[in-house]
Amino acid sequence: MGSGTRMEEDGGGGDGFVSKFTSSFIKMEKALNRAFSKCFLGKYFKLEARKTCFTREFRAAMATFLTMAYIITVNATIIAVSGGTCSTADCTPPKSADCVVKPNAGYETCLAKTKSDLVVATVVSAMISTMAMGLLANLPFGLAPGMGPNAYLAFNLVGYHGTGGPLSYQTALAVVCIEGVLFLLVSALGLRGKLAKLIPHSIRLACAAGIGLFIAFVGLQSNQGLGLIGPDPSNLVTITACKIVDPVTGACLGGRMQSPKFWLGLLGLLITSYGLMKNVKGSMIYGILFVTFVSWFRHTGVTYFPDTPLGDANYNYFKKVVDFHKIESTAGVLSFSDFNRSEVWVALATLFYVDVLAITGTVYTMAEIGEFVDEKGNFEGEYMAYIVDAAGTIVGSTLGVTTTATFVESSAGLREGGRTGLTAVFIGMFFFFSLFFTPLFSSVPPWAIGSSLVLVGVMMMKVVKDIDWNNMKEAVPAFATMLLMPLTYSIANGIIGGIGLHIALNFFDYASGTIKWFRNMRRMVVKEQNQVSATTTAAVDSTVEII
Repeated sequence: MGSGTRMEEDGGGGDGFVSKFTSSFIKMEKALNRAFSKCFLGKYFKLEARKTCFTREFRAAMATFLTMAYIITVNATIIAVSGGTCSTADCTPPKSADCVVKPNAGYETCLAKTKSDLVVATVVSAMISTMAMGLLANLPFGLAPGMGPNAYLAFNLVGYHGTGGPLSYQTALAVVCIEGVLFLLVSALGLRGKLAKLIPHSIRLACAAGIGLFIAFVGLQSNQGLGLIGPDPSNLVTITACKIVDPVTGACLGGRMQSPKFWLGLLGLLITSYGLMKNVKGSMIYGILFVTFVSWFRHTGVTYFPDTPLGDANYNYFKKVVDFHKIESTAGVLSFSDFNRSEVWVALATLFYVDVLAITGTVYTMAEIGEFVDEKGNFEGEYMAYIVDAAGTIVGSTLGVTTTATFVESSAGLREGGRTGLTAVFIGMFFFFSLFFTPLFSSVPPWAIGSSLVLVGVMMMKVVKDIDWNNMKEAVPAFATMLLMPLTYSIANGIIGGIGLHIALNFFDYASGTIKWFRNMRRMVVKEQNQVSATTTAAVDSTVEII
């Protein structure tokens, strides 16, 4: 009895302590929120006007950062496929023209350093752009180098390790910079929304879906993703996931569907998918974290640090954990010497087109989710929001990365109650702290990244439901746009093909509309002439009558 009574008393005491601690914490939180709302920063961010508080903005920032943090490693991995500034000069002897596509310790060491540079460049551009969005536009949006333009630069403009693409990495960055300047000019003139509306609605939707298919296709390949798909001499591509792969061509040499790295990556895909099904915050990063953590163990079939000189070097850098990496090879390398080539202008038009559609649409969608849009279709901070993400592209290109965009993952923070730019400032601070963990972010393997690329493709496909598939004038160009992007390995080809088909299928309507317009104009002119003639005749008759 006595023992039971003492246990109940102890339990009661424990419950009382928890209750008092919780009550004290709530009081402290309320006091902090009241004090911050009344101070200069609280008034600047309009916390009371937007019915939010300091701690709610902080929680919203954490939710957004967790859901978009995957871009730090994903963006660096994708752009590093281009080879960056690495060339045959970085290969170890004997040097040859194909040493950049064959296993070569010197070139792979250069690639590892380039990836670390791109990790820092991604973080810095995201940090600057997101903080600017909060301070200048007072909107709770997170910005970073976007998916789509990074793949376009790596695979279409530059090519795998600088081979197969029409432009060099330096020239491609210059194209991104010029596109950012044009985008900034269009934003300053208030023309972004008007330009977006000029593009047929079905093509706009199909572009998002096509880019999603393209990104998913990249995520399934061996060099950049899960390794499920590889080259085939008869059918172009086939299922591989092979245990033994040709390091040059990626062709399967044995053990089809027996790659332990593929099965580990697939498990990461399932983890992320399940988290998304249950609306778990940060789901996109949990699958990456699991696969990466398992891959960090050495002497296994899935290790990211094999027993090679390069593996040893990467492992030694990884063991630092905390290290501030200075950008050495990607910052300020823009080259404008090849701007007399037609490929440059095609790339410029493609990037500009994608930006006008995708980025403008995303900003507006996030504003609608946050209930910032008024009855006229405008929202507070709209002008500066467009200016900030355009300027972010210029900053990113000078650091070595592609177009900066507002992330749809900002909706996670909006659901948590983020309503002001204070959320964006906190997100920028989280990016700043991640700068000091470059060794960890640089050691994420491709088979961990592949699952996130596939799921990004899944999420981008949902727009196809808004295409009118019963109208062949809309359906055929939209389908061609989506199909051509992954099959031709080119976002530009999909856009050109879709718009070309749309014009061809609507040519009769355009021609008949133009003829009708000319006829109406002619009738108006004739009518005006008749009225003038009648007025003149009446005036002459009245003059004669007076005389």
